[in-house]
Amino acid sequence: MSLRVLVVDDQGIVRAGFAAVIDAEEDMTVVGEAADGAQAVRLAAELAPDVVVMDVRMPELDGIAATRIITGREDAPRVLVLTTFDLDAYVFDALRAGASGFLLKDVHADELLHGIRVVASGESVLAPSATRRLIGHYASGAGAGAGSRDGSGPRELGTLTGSQRNVLALVASGLNNAEIAEELGVAVGTVKSHVNALLRKLGLRDRVQATILAYDLGLTRPNPPGTHL
Repeated sequence: MSLRVLVVDDQGIVRAGFAAVIDAEEDMTVVGEAADGAQAVRLAAELAPDVVVMDVRMPELDGIAATRIITGREDAPRVLVLTTFDLDAYVFDALRAGASGFLLKDVHADELLHGIRVVASGESVLAPSATRRLIGHYASGAGAGAGSRDGSGPRELGTLTGSQRNVLALVASGLNNAEIAEELGVAVGTVKSHVNALLRKLGLRDRVQATILAYDLGLTRPNPPGTHL
């Protein structure tokens, strides 16, 4: 089945370009286009896309606010934010709003398509510059104690088993499932089960949100810039 994609951008030529690239793929179909955040919210509800490719700076309702509304719904699509502006506030706000990925608009077409497939699969993707900013932000101590996006805190963490807390810390350190399995000496399938369980217990959508929560609560310290999430 084709991935259903909604493309959101206030510039018609940019929107059309993204849509053409996406529609050319055998495993993707553009089911709609929106010119602002308000239209994106409405079409996301009407068209039930798998992934929303979302611009940030738009009239009526910006992409961050639209993302927060869309991802707050039941059976919400994944949101991949694309922006021309590589600013700290956009990175943090987009991820806290529920986006599963953040890329700059100057990415190669192959990177965009890969990003759509990655977030559709339930994983997360960040532009290298966004990863450096996120890690640097917390490495400096600026993010400590800020609180998670959805209010999760120590009480919710108390529902995790010891193994799940260990996996959460390793996820926040930027390790993938295979690397975590090697670190803990367990099967990759076991790690996947732990990740799924901790996301469910904490009410988080994906590994990016889990990473932000772990940083906010001081459960882990980020690795040096260059680590991928």
